[in-house]
Amino acid sequence: MAITPHLSPKPRVLVVGGGYGGYHVAKRLQKKIRDRGGIVTVVDPNSYLTYQPFLPEVVGGSIEARHALVDLRSHLRHSEVIQGKVVEIKHAGKTATIEGPEGMTFDLPYQDVVVTAGADSRVFPIEGLGEAGIGLKRIEEAVSLRNQILERIESAALMTDADERRRAMTFVVVGGGFAGAELIGEIEDLVRTAISKNPRLAQSDARVVLIEAMGRIMPEVTEEQAEAVVEEFRARGIEVLLNTSLSSAVDNHLKLVNMSDQSDAGSFYADTLVWTAGVAANKLAKSTDFPVEERGRIEVTPTLQVSDGQGGVAEGAWAAGDVAAVPDLTGDGPGGFCVPNAQHAGRQAARLAENLMAVRFGEGAVEEYYHKSLGTVAGMGVGKGVGNPLGIELSGVAAWLGHRFYHNYAMPSLERSSRVLGGWINEIIFGKDTTQVKELETPHNAFREAAGLERLPNRMDVKKEASDA
Repeated sequence: MAITPHLSPKPRVLVVGGGYGGYHVAKRLQKKIRDRGGIVTVVDPNSYLTYQPFLPEVVGGSIEARHALVDLRSHLRHSEVIQGKVVEIKHAGKTATIEGPEGMTFDLPYQDVVVTAGADSRVFPIEGLGEAGIGLKRIEEAVSLRNQILERIESAALMTDADERRRAMTFVVVGGGFAGAELIGEIEDLVRTAISKNPRLAQSDARVVLIEAMGRIMPEVTEEQAEAVVEEFRARGIEVLLNTSLSSAVDNHLKLVNMSDQSDAGSFYADTLVWTAGVAANKLAKSTDFPVEERGRIEVTPTLQVSDGQGGVAEGAWAAGDVAAVPDLTGDGPGGFCVPNAQHAGRQAARLAENLMAVRFGEGAVEEYYHKSLGTVAGMGVGKGVGNPLGIELSGVAAWLGHRFYHNYAMPSLERSSRVLGGWINEIIFGKDTTQVKELETPHNAFREAAGLERLPNRMDVKKEASDA
């Protein structure tokens, strides 16, 4: 249904995506554009930014879910915020088609467009994966995963069937990059703590597995550091399966393949399967009239202007972050492009905002984006971590503290970073919170029962019915 909503008629800088890059672009531009008679409009399906580096800690319970979010309306007060999805960009006519929450669509004119739509999970065509797995790109996934883990532990404590209990207590992460390594560490911490509080369970009841198709994990750190992390994981009881790939997940029966010779690498059942095996550019990139490279990212120049495909730039079009193929002028990036992470997205946003003001209003000079990585740090449970900030190799508590310091600093807004810090302090004082919030998928069931109606099945009920069948 086409509508014409009441929106500002002022010349518009349209920011597509309210994630880390889009938020920082809007934050830097909103007052400057307003003072020159225009308006910054941010369009995102959510009314908040998700700080994705904190998602593993949301799963682990170190951070309250809401504190990993930044409300766009509260922190972009001088911008126009639209909760909706950009489904098409026609830059030739400088309009974007927006789909609202209830399916209504409308065309939004703009003067300049900034595409910072981020990335989606890169999912391979593995049979059963879509039904059995869950990703870790959204806050809803992190909250659901946390509660599923705790629910499976509580249910397993009352199971008498050994196979059913083993399946419930098996937790698997596919993908050994930073996200997967951080997540598996947080899951092991959470599982171990929850079991310690339940006398009907033993630590040996749990099976925590990390599956990685390559011969090593965490390509962002040195090989020696990656090997040390694997040794530490195994010392914590985490199974690390290298050179191993998932070939099927039908009915949560995970079948594995040895990547060296494509031989059978065994199989087992697991109720909890998390997919963190990489990211892919947002599909929106292919719904524009901008040139897109082979990995589905919008082609941009080092000044973060969208390429016109003929050696020039598309006037009034910009892109940054995971959705853009940004040249890495340091020469360090794989394939010659910047890696998709928050460190680059935030810095690209700052350079893009300055360049847009230079091109549109002649203020300042247009400069190329150049940033040599400061290194990386990862937290893998309380007091555990690895990293190489500024070329200094860290591990254990030092890396864990470095991870928390950097990401708390990078978290947008003092208000949000203060809430996160408060949660960390509470965890140190009072210990890990293992409270489970039940029935998130079916919150109406209690009322339905009171009204004499049947309960609605949740995700685990559906899985159990499929398994029994």
